Amino acid sequence: MIIDSSTSVVVTGGASGLGRAAAMALAAAGAKVAIFDVNEAKGEEVAKAVGGVFCRVDINDEDSVVAGYAKSRAAIGQERVLIHCAMTSRRGKTLAFDKAAGKLKRLSTADYEAGVQGTLVASYRLASHAAEGMATLPPLEDGERGCIVLTASVAAQDGQIGQVIYASAKAGVNGLVLPMARDLSDLGIRVNSIMPGIFATPLMLGAAQNVLDSLSASVPFPKRLGKPEEFGSLALELARNSYFNGQCIRLDGAIRMAPR
Repeated sequence: MIIDSSTSVVVTGGASGLGRAAAMALAAAGAKVAIFDVNEAKGEEVAKAVGGVFCRVDINDEDSVVAGYAKSRAAIGQERVLIHCAMTSRRGKTLAFDKAAGKLKRLSTADYEAGVQGTLVASYRLASHAAEGMATLPPLEDGERGCIVLTASVAAQDGQIGQVIYASAKAGVNGLVLPMARDLSDLGIRVNSIMPGIFATPLMLGAAQNVLDSLSASVPFPKRLGKPEEFGSLALELARNSYFNGQCIRLDGAIRMAPR
């Protein structure tokens, strides 16, 4: 797919971190970009920087997502590319010792369900609504109509202690990729996912320096955290290289996460 001024893109979680980097990369290639996020101030700032449009979207709310797509399509046209980075989740061990109660406490089903909703179900929601719109577009070379890039995590394969929600939900995101790519193949819509390792996002950079140093040292090469721009570069390549389809790609400096 040629990415230029005729290409409309939606980036969820585009107000910061990996989403912001993806938005910048696609915009630098010439695309028109819509930023979906709940952070209005930062979202508007990024939208202004890329010459795009901001849509306040709660990925866990069906009506909010539908309204966001309607706004972005009215402003920049039907998207050919979706880069889905936004997520919500929770954390906890399946069973953990509760010192106050003096006994083991089970991670609640409600907490697990909330994490799956904000990670896996939200990925399906954003991707399926995008695909429905992309299916209406005239085909490009090879009959291509669109590209969906989901964000999983190396935790999908290397889930650590305390990541039973996050890791299994991200594994579910990877599980969406091949069947959805096959579902949409007759329509010329591709689906892939990126599994980032440890990246220097604003949230991660809030950790203590000794923690950041230890994390950097755990990466085989290069011995540093990933740069958001490197995620953005891969998101752009997945959009423009039409032979990427049905793939779940690690972007991690060869790290394999230890149990803890």
